Amino acid sequence: MLTDATCRNATCPPDRKQCRFSDSGGLYLQVSPNGSKRWFLKYRTGGKEKQLALGSYPMVSLTAARKARDAAKVQKAAGVDPVQARKVEKLKGTHQDGDTFKAVALEWHGKQVPEWSPGHAARMKRQLERDLFPWIGERSMASIEPMELLAALHKVEERGALETADRALMLCRQIWRYWLPTAANTQRDITEGLKSRLTPFSSTSFPAIVEPRRFGELLRAMHAYKGTPAVRTALLLAPLLYQRPGNLRAMEWAELDLDAQLWTIPSAKMKRIKREKEQGEAHVVPLPKQAVELLRDLHPLTGHGQYVFPGQRSHDRPISDNTVRSALYSLGFGDEQSGHGFRASARTMLVDELDLDPLAIEANLAHAVKDSNGRSYNRTQYLTKRFDQVQQWADYLDKLRKGADVVPLPQRAA
Repeated sequence: MLTDATCRNATCPPDRKQCRFSDSGGLYLQVSPNGSKRWFLKYRTGGKEKQLALGSYPMVSLTAARKARDAAKVQKAAGVDPVQARKVEKLKGTHQDGDTFKAVALEWHGKQVPEWSPGHAARMKRQLERDLFPWIGERSMASIEPMELLAALHKVEERGALETADRALMLCRQIWRYWLPTAANTQRDITEGLKSRLTPFSSTSFPAIVEPRRFGELLRAMHAYKGTPAVRTALLLAPLLYQRPGNLRAMEWAELDLDAQLWTIPSAKMKRIKREKEQGEAHVVPLPKQAVELLRDLHPLTGHGQYVFPGQRSHDRPISDNTVRSALYSLGFGDEQSGHGFRASARTMLVDELDLDPLAIEANLAHAVKDSNGRSYNRTQYLTKRFDQVQQWADYLDKLRKGADVVPLPQRAA
C-alpha cells in the first residue's frame, strides 16, 4: 500500500523508461525519469489487460486516485468497460446536451448545403433566422420544452402564415433527428405530435383549367393576345410544352434544335438537388410542329441574342416570372389558370381525354417515376413515343381552340 510520503519521494532512475509503484486493487503510480507521476488502474476484460489513466500526481491525490479506482471497479462489475466508457464521455463532450438550438440548427444546415441549390439553402436559413432563432435560438436543445417550440410556431401562425408554420415544424423535426443520435438516451424528439396543435391549412394548388371546353376558350383568348411577339410566343408555348415556367422563360436559342424538333434543358437548370444538377442528365423536350413554327417565326426578332424571350429592359436577361401570369390576368383568366397550372391541365387532359401513356407524360413533365418493374423511367428514351404524344396534344389543343368537340377516346380491343 502506498502512502503520500512514498508518492512524494518516488523517483525513476535515468537509465529506465519508467517505474511503477503499486498500491492495491490494480492501482499504481507510474513515474518517469523527468519526474512526471501519473496514476493508472490495471484491470482485465475479455481476457485482455487494459490500463485506465486516472490523472497526474499530486493534482490527483492518493485518496482521489483510490476513489477513482473504486468507481471504475463498480463500472466493470456492472459490465461496463471503464476505458470504453471514458471514450464515450469524450465523444459526448464534442456534442454537449448544452448545445443551443441555433448552434445545432446551423450545423445541420451546413451539412445540407452541398445537397441544396443556393436559393433553397438561403430560404431555409432565412426561415430559421426569422421564425425560430429569436425565440429558442439560445436555448439548449436538451432544455427546450414542446410548449416552447409550439409557442414559437404559434407566433408564425399569428401573422397568418399557416403554411410557413408547418414548414418551420418540418425544419425542427429534421434538426431534432440530426441531434438525437449524439444526445443523452433520455432525450426525445419533442416535435412529435406538435402538428396536431397547429392550425390546419389547405395547401393551394396552382389554378388550372381541366375542362376541355373552357380550356378551348382560354386558347382562343391567348391567340388573340396583342402583347409583344416574345411574350405572345411564350404564352402560346406554355400549354403546348407544359414545362416549368422558370425553364420556359429562360429558354435559350442554343438549347434548341428546331430541325430535330428538340429542346434540351441543361441539368443545372432543372428542379433538382445540387448534386443532381451537377451530375444529372439534361431534360429533353420533344417539340410538336406547332411549337417549332412559333419559334421559327420569333427567331428573326430575338435569335441574335441568348434568350428566346429576352426582357424588355435588358436583353441579357429573360422575361420575368410574372410575365405570362400578367398576360393571363389581362385576358381575364388569371384566377383560373396560372403558368405552372398548364402542367396540371396537360397532365389531366392527356390521360382523361386522350388516354395516353402516364409514364411518358411524367417523363415529359420531368418527374422522377418508376415503371411497374420498379425501374427508373429514363426521360431521354422512348423519344418516338413521346414525340407522338406531344404532337397528339398539340393537335388536340388546335381542335379545342377551333371549337371542335372533345376528341373521343380511342376504342380499346375487348
